[in-house]
Amino acid sequence: MATFSQGDIVKVPFTYTDRSTRQSRPALVVSLPSLETEHGLLWVAMITSADNRAWPGDVTIDNLTLAGLPAPSVIRPTKIATIEAKDAQKLGELAQVLLHQTLRHIGNRLIAAD
Repeated sequence: MATFSQGDIVKVPFTYTDRSTRQSRPALVVSLPSLETEHGLLWVAMITSADNRAWPGDVTIDNLTLAGLPAPSVIRPTKIATIEAKDAQKLGELAQVLLHQTLRHIGNRLIAAD
């Protein structure tokens, strides 16, 4: 049985390429639970500080309490990763309207318009 659901906000270890340390960072689970059940993996979208320079497609998280985040943050749907589910820890969840907005942005990058 899956531990995480699409729309969960999780804390994941992030490894820097220029150092041997790992830091925990927030991310949004964008995969369906079947990916975790079948392979033990999650697809996640990066969450970063709202103070950083905005990228096209960024989604502002408007309910920090629900999300379990301490500071103003945005989802960066153009930066997705595959992680081991066992390495994630749930922080909160994203409002459905923002999840759908994020998934639409990702989908627009995966499926060519006819």
